[in-house]
Amino acid sequence: MSRKSTRYVKAALSALHYTGIDGLVGPLTRGLGCILTLHQVGPDSVDTFCPNRILRITPYFLERTIHQLLEAGFECVAIDEVAIRLRMGNPNGRPFVAFTLDDAYRDNLTNAAPIFRRYGVPYCIYAPTDGLDGRCDLWWLVLEEAIRRLQSITIDVGGEPFYATTETTAGKDAAFYSLYWRLRQLDETEARTIVRQLANMAAYDPGDLCADLVMNWDELREIAADPLATIGGHTVRHYALAKLGAGAARYEMEEGVRRLEASLGRRIKHFSYPFGDRKSADRREFDIARSLGFETAVTTRKGLLRSGEAHDLMALPRISLNGDYQDPLYTKVLLSGLPFALLDLARKVVPVREKASA
Repeated sequence: MSRKSTRYVKAALSALHYTGIDGLVGPLTRGLGCILTLHQVGPDSVDTFCPNRILRITPYFLERTIHQLLEAGFECVAIDEVAIRLRMGNPNGRPFVAFTLDDAYRDNLTNAAPIFRRYGVPYCIYAPTDGLDGRCDLWWLVLEEAIRRLQSITIDVGGEPFYATTETTAGKDAAFYSLYWRLRQLDETEARTIVRQLANMAAYDPGDLCADLVMNWDELREIAADPLATIGGHTVRHYALAKLGAGAARYEMEEGVRRLEASLGRRIKHFSYPFGDRKSADRREFDIARSLGFETAVTTRKGLLRSGEAHDLMALPRISLNGDYQDPLYTKVLLSGLPFALLDLARKVVPVREKASA
């Protein structure tokens, strides 16, 4: 999301907070509970150009969020409990929240896990096995570093020339968001090849990046020994599964889980789709997950879990704890469910208007 879009969203969330409407309708829109998405947990960047800041929250914000949830009456549950709550409801009437962390970053072990243990909060880490081997391609981070170093970019992207001046922070931001979303449309191999070309232009070698940032197998086994921790599957190579053929997509899901089970000596019951948006995982991937016997599989589609709705356990929505929104105000409004209720209403109204004008 661009800085301009982020400002608009923050303004809308602030308006819902300061009018007090989120508190008034929260009991109606909050639903049964929600699943939270995290990635890295570490110090905030001091660099003005940091487009991947959205994927990192500070340990302070994580601890503050746990305080906020407990004070608001939420019950923190393990991912194992989510399917049960969706079938049977909340036994004590309190809404639930489940913490999930994608990609198995090392700071999940060093920074996040001690906080979860301090408060007795369960959490689930979804691990791509190439990352545990130290050879995952964190191309979104490589793209950021390459643009940080370059003063201009001239490259072919998907058969079309791309040029950008990247001398200023604004220029670097514009180049990152434009390139990022173009790359997300391409074949996975082609997109990663283009990022490596940019890294070469910037004289940047990302060879040790994965090993520096992502847990290894020994560290995963260490965190898996925590009674509060659940380990879930996240494929082998962190590819957007919808871009792959059916056989390759199934292999990514099944092989990643097989390796985790062999290393940890336990069944892997939960799964997270890499990237997780509609263009990265949809009905075919949900059906594969179902055939592999997962109890739950999570997306990055935004939303809460509501009673009376037929939630597909292989396509559960989540709410991101986003590095651009590290303020209890935004967390409070999002967890009220009101923004998502308004979005659902807008989606219903727009098709009606389009039909009436046809």
